Amino acid sequence: MAGNLKIINDPIYGFIQLPSELVFRLIEHPFFQRLRRIKQLGMTHLVYPGAHHTRFHHALGAMHLMGEAIEVLRSKGHEITKEEAEAVTIAILLHDIGHGPFSHALEDSIVKGVRHEELSSLFMDRLNAEFNGELSLAISIFRNEYPKRFLQQLVSSQLDMDRMDYLNRDSFFTGVSEGVISFDRILKMLQVRNDQLVIEEKGIYSIEKFIVARRLMYWQVYLHKTVVSAECLLTGILKRAKEIARNDSSLFATPPLKVFLMEDYSKADFISKAELLDEFAGLDDSDIAVAIKVWAVHSDVVLSDLCNRLINRKLFKIHLRKTPFSEIEMSAIKDEIQHNFKLDSKDLSYYFLQGALVNNAYSTQSDSIGILLKSGEIQDITEAADTLNLKVLSEPVMKYFCCFPKV
Repeated sequence: MAGNLKIINDPIYGFIQLPSELVFRLIEHPFFQRLRRIKQLGMTHLVYPGAHHTRFHHALGAMHLMGEAIEVLRSKGHEITKEEAEAVTIAILLHDIGHGPFSHALEDSIVKGVRHEELSSLFMDRLNAEFNGELSLAISIFRNEYPKRFLQQLVSSQLDMDRMDYLNRDSFFTGVSEGVISFDRILKMLQVRNDQLVIEEKGIYSIEKFIVARRLMYWQVYLHKTVVSAECLLTGILKRAKEIARNDSSLFATPPLKVFLMEDYSKADFISKAELLDEFAGLDDSDIAVAIKVWAVHSDVVLSDLCNRLINRKLFKIHLRKTPFSEIEMSAIKDEIQHNFKLDSKDLSYYFLQGALVNNAYSTQSDSIGILLKSGEIQDITEAADTLNLKVLSEPVMKYFCCFPKV
């Protein structure tokens, strides 16, 4: 493929060149093509209508940024072999391959206890077998088993290419300008010291903005209260469908969706039963969407009502605040809901949901962002920054919510 490298036109970065034939073959694989059919932001389009971009877009964007980062580090005298460059590029390209449709709702309902990161690792193992071991180095970097630790930090850390792309991309497609970051400036300021990824002191303000943007994007996009309400509704739909399917196998579902509605599976099951990963690879947004349309006319009143609410955006009302809801408050709301909607006690859990949201823009505990001072000393960004804001942003913020139908 040398001399005839494929290019892709990306709305964020312009023309992206695929760096090798192996990368092209991985992108062509059905496992990766499935990401075209999975929205990056799940239910967020119900708040921001433009948020229909996919995990396919994001993976390609992160791959592009990885190529830029490699060139910057090489130009500063850090040895990254051709094999290492290809491997770390593959690691970031495949980092989200284990995501299912509406990933968070899926992990809370029909694929419980199996995180998408674990599924990504299993997909990589399967691809490595199909590609005769060509992904071994990429897998070693992805799992943080490779001696050059800074390569893994480019894939997964508080300064990785994943975060850098999704902030840029999600900001662009939602229209939320607070998420815009100086990604090109940050990349130019990358440096390695003691096998750790750091930022040169000149880039400190770009990093400050990066952390602030992350905090704002979480409250305005990822944890937007209407998005949380929609995800709660979808989780309830999938749980109800699973409950019905266990007693009535005739419930409509596409073949891969039915597999996960009928049984609970653990990570060990995915490892021991190769066909399970194939079934999961058959799941995408369309399986969930078509099922919800069919279930909207199902004889089960709860299932059909929840589906119609989601289809027509008649979402649950959501209360969000900094202090937990008391048992007395929740009991009063539950009694009112049960009375107004004539609900049985066993069905109440589908109409009253509560939980907590955590926004942690930056953590000083793991993989902190180091600033390389002109003196050669490395300081944590919260110490090196000349504003107090970053110390505040390093503290997690928790908000509590409860959602229920409007009376």
